[in-house]
Amino acid sequence: MMFAGRFGDVRDAVARLCADYPGEYWRALDRERAYPAEFVEALGNAGWLSLLIPEEYGGSGLPLSAACAVLDEIHASGCNAAACHAQMYTMGTLLRHGSEEQKRHYLPRIASGELRLQAFGITEPESGTDTTRLKTRAVREGDDFVVNGQKVWISRTEHSDLMLLLVRTTPREECEKRTQGMSVLLVDLRDAQGKGLTIRPIRTMMNHATTELFFDNVRVPVSNLIGEEGEGFRYILDAMNAERILIAAECIGDARFFVDRASRYAREREVFGRPIGQNQGVQFPIARAHIQTEAAAGMVERAASLFEAGEPCGSEANMAKLLASEASWAAGDMCIQTHGGYGFAEEYDIERKFRETRLYQVAPVSTNLILSHVATHELGLPRSF
Repeated sequence: MMFAGRFGDVRDAVARLCADYPGEYWRALDRERAYPAEFVEALGNAGWLSLLIPEEYGGSGLPLSAACAVLDEIHASGCNAAACHAQMYTMGTLLRHGSEEQKRHYLPRIASGELRLQAFGITEPESGTDTTRLKTRAVREGDDFVVNGQKVWISRTEHSDLMLLLVRTTPREECEKRTQGMSVLLVDLRDAQGKGLTIRPIRTMMNHATTELFFDNVRVPVSNLIGEEGEGFRYILDAMNAERILIAAECIGDARFFVDRASRYAREREVFGRPIGQNQGVQFPIARAHIQTEAAAGMVERAASLFEAGEPCGSEANMAKLLASEASWAAGDMCIQTHGGYGFAEEYDIERKFRETRLYQVAPVSTNLILSHVATHELGLPRSF
């Protein structure tokens, strides 16, 4: 099992915590599209949301692989870490590019649970995955940046105190390269709401707490600029790579949930006087899903190792996310097929997990964009856009 040798104790502890939040807890939240506040608080109190923060700032100082093990186990247990996983991957930008003053001011309070850094503001309605064409502008006025624009599909904004926000500080046409002229601001959402920031929830097919944001002359102190002005695109790549690796680990957990549920049901369910799992037509798809899951897990581990070593890992992070998301989707489809009609019943939790894992074919980066990245960066093929 992925990372089990290095982080078996971590996985065991997370599994014990998740046992307190069984299927009925998640089904109730899903029906109401409610935020799992108790679950997130429990994870925070146990220190799992701050494990990537260095010990000097109050965290555990563990590597990305440990975070992968945590998220994998949460999802394999039938729970959902999407409500809080951003607090792990946003660390990639703040830890690597934030000033010492910013880290000392924010990280101990994030580690203690006093502050929540759960929102990552990049996507816009018109630019979509073409991040370099984002239009949200930040213009400097004295000691503040004044922000105007719109973001969409920004999750957990209503349940976060802080947000990493990517904005244009120099118009695209004035930049030598399209990736220049963007900056990262750390926005205090508690202060911004009611002062130009409007948050509009978007109801989706799964309980994901996602929103649309409108910025109307929102003032952000210049002291909240992460790194150098105009270099924000480079900074968010660290967060994006970490995000893709961590979400890939969640997909591995989802896949393992489906394989486990299907195997258990196939052993116990009898039709025509024998367990359905005795039939190769049932057991072969389960075995194939297991093999696909473990193969994807190997790529996740490789990408995490490169990230921890400070090596370039963009392609590996993308490939891990693609393979893991496809493995979880295939495993989910297999699990429903194995259960037949019961796979669609709410009480089995399979249909909920099926909806949740489908998201990762699209977010945080679409499968087609990953294929384009690999084609151009790994295979030397000409750019298609």
